Amino acid sequence: MTLKIYLASRSPRRGELLRQIGVAFDVLPSDVDESVHPGEAPEHYVLRLAREKAEACAERIAADGLPDLPILAADTTVCADGEILGKPERDEDACAMLRRMSDRWHTVHTGIALAHRGRIEVAISSTQVEVAPLSAAEIAAYVASGEPRDKAGGYGIQGLAGAFIRRIEGSFSGVMGLPVYETAQLLKKSGLNVL
Repeated sequence: MTLKIYLASRSPRRGELLRQIGVAFDVLPSDVDESVHPGEAPEHYVLRLAREKAEACAERIAADGLPDLPILAADTTVCADGEILGKPERDEDACAMLRRMSDRWHTVHTGIALAHRGRIEVAISSTQVEVAPLSAAEIAAYVASGEPRDKAGGYGIQGLAGAFIRRIEGSFSGVMGLPVYETAQLLKKSGLNVL
């Protein structure tokens, strides 16, 4: 029997990664305030948001009388010099983020939470990403593609930006938004095996 869960995200990338490991899901997005708390470390931020998204979905399921399935929530952030780089609001923001990451390393944190049978388990994946030197023309062309919109740090490693990612140390799927290994382990820990 195929494992079926709720995915608390509209992200097509997260859905694609779940399908990759054979997990069926219904999308049940959670709308939570994604503001960073004063002094909050990036790792704590993504874990808190993942937990809050799972909790919000659990409340919605109970309120709407939906089938009681496990809920998987995730949050990803890009961090440079200890500062969280969120989703760019304007093209200028995306350009500034890409200039900042050009020719250096940054960290991508993805927190995941699984709500199942009244409990919430969390895990985190942290990956170091090295960006090649980017010219102003390359940054402008990439931003003009529209790809940076709605992506933490202003880039998607699985798209055009893959051409300027020199190397990573960690989880490629974690940088995409859902670390497959950690997700499978979290499901397994809750008695939900993908294999």
